[in-house]
Amino acid sequence: MLESLSPRNAVAVGLLAVVPTVIFGLTRSGLGGLIATVNVVLIFTALYVAMTPIKRRQTATNGMGA
Repeated sequence: MLESLSPRNAVAVGLLAVVPTVIFGLTRSGLGGLIATVNVVLIFTALYVAMTPIKRRQTATNGMGA
């Protein structure tokens, strides 16, 4: 199920996760909401980077890489 999740769908889920943290910051604790929102953005960014495809470049022909 999660293996088929595309980065584009993860973007939508990540953006939806920001909404409750902003509401928390506006209604309960301004500083706590700010910290929670920053945490959500950091986690979202890390997941987005982790899910992007890796571009491989051609290296030496002996298969050793570098």
